[in-house]
Amino acid sequence: MPAVSVVMPVLNEERHLRTAVRHVLEQDYPGEIELVLALGPSKDRTDAIAAELASADARIRTVRNPSGRTPAGLNAGIAAASHDVVVRVDGHGMLGPGYIATAVELLQATGADNVGGVMAAEGETAFQQAVARAMTTWLGVGGARFHTGGQAGPADTVYLGVFRRATLERLGGYDESFQRAQDWELNHRIREAGGLVWFSPELRVSYRPRADVEALARQYFHYGRWRRVVMRRHSGTASPRYLAAPAVLVAVSAGTVVGILVHPVGFALPLGYAAALVGGAALTGRGLPPRALALLPVVYATMHLAWGAGFLTSPRSLVPPRWEPYPRRTGAAGSAAPGGA
Repeated sequence: MPAVSVVMPVLNEERHLRTAVRHVLEQDYPGEIELVLALGPSKDRTDAIAAELASADARIRTVRNPSGRTPAGLNAGIAAASHDVVVRVDGHGMLGPGYIATAVELLQATGADNVGGVMAAEGETAFQQAVARAMTTWLGVGGARFHTGGQAGPADTVYLGVFRRATLERLGGYDESFQRAQDWELNHRIREAGGLVWFSPELRVSYRPRADVEALARQYFHYGRWRRVVMRRHSGTASPRYLAAPAVLVAVSAGTVVGILVHPVGFALPLGYAAALVGGAALTGRGLPPRALALLPVVYATMHLAWGAGFLTSPRSLVPPRWEPYPRRTGAAGSAAPGGA
């Protein structure tokens, strides 16, 4: 099996980094694996933990990511990596035991440029359990297969991904001007260039959701804001799934205003939306603990309305210029030595 470089951008991952690294190094994979940690300016003990891990295992190297932005960290890691297959993973993601072996086999069997699978959200607290369930349902995220699962085959995008390095270099890597949605944007460019993005439900990466309403709202606000940027950059990529949340926000807001200023009948829209969330939560929340089930309508509303607000308020000034830099291979030359930045 070909040697593999795993690239992991990390920022403030003190809580999850050791576990994420362990799930990489314990992969059931017969080929060589190296792990490149791209370290952003963390405010916790992430850097110290990364240094300990790198000093204890020669397969780990670290590089700096001064901006802390995910796409910049990914490009820095790709540039420092040594091998021709690149696995992208987050500092709070946990690869399944056979993830890399299955992904490499799929790369070889399908001829794809990127293969990926399911974001398997798993909650620890009641709120996280509610978010995890919402992130796997049509009511929470629409029909995206990397959230809800589905048949293997060509896809618009996948969660994270396992790439042919040649494809990343040919397309210039991740667009560093995108603070969010950089994975979708890169997969769009792969497909525009005639490449294949392949989804497989066999590929699962465990994911820890946000811990409270504020963090979840902030996450989905930025998702909506940067999805609008992608649509401006790549015309023709709009879809009903992306427009649903903004439409809901407009309808709920308009109904509330009408109900307050004109006639109580306007409240039918927000009340109908609330009833739909409660009913939808009852259908999709089966098996959840009672507290998580009670939180599920709140989670759905937070995801929808925050995403819609981000989309509707996304300023044109966010549309970045085209990204040009080319991620050059430096790892083989030793510019990022194992165990050091």
